[in-house]
Amino acid sequence: MARGRIKLDDRDIKILTILQKEGRIPKAALAERVNLSPTPCWERLNRLEEAGIIEGYTASIAESTYGPLTVLFVMIEIESHRKEDFAQFETAIASVPEIVECWSVSGGFDYLCKFVTRDLGSYQAIVDKLLADHIGVRRYFTYPAMTSIKKTPIPIEMISETTR
Repeated sequence: MARGRIKLDDRDIKILTILQKEGRIPKAALAERVNLSPTPCWERLNRLEEAGIIEGYTASIAESTYGPLTVLFVMIEIESHRKEDFAQFETAIASVPEIVECWSVSGGFDYLCKFVTRDLGSYQAIVDKLLADHIGVRRYFTYPAMTSIKKTPIPIEMISETTR
């Protein structure tokens, strides 16, 4: 079975929707909520995991429990646009734990990265090291986040239309 290339029916979508919000739900309760007996529900879960649709189960931890944190969004343009230059940049940032998200984007910049650090000084030290490592950064613009307004799971019900 090709990774992620399975047809999803309404029960699969309901399972995924519930798991995004309640990852620790007991399997028996999940089966009941999607109107299945436990064994067929378990089989569906296994199929979704094997297809790579379910990547894992995690806990959503309140960032405030860590004390004060600084969240920054950084637009990055790399110097050259050869395949190996993109690969060099992506390999280098993969090992930086403070970069919690990185998206390849189109438009005036190549990447949008989300950094989470203790403070601005910690962030600047990371950027200084990346620049010193010559990973191909031409320029970058930093946008400190002030307040998180919305943070929700992906809307499976809406996007799943393409997988039915």
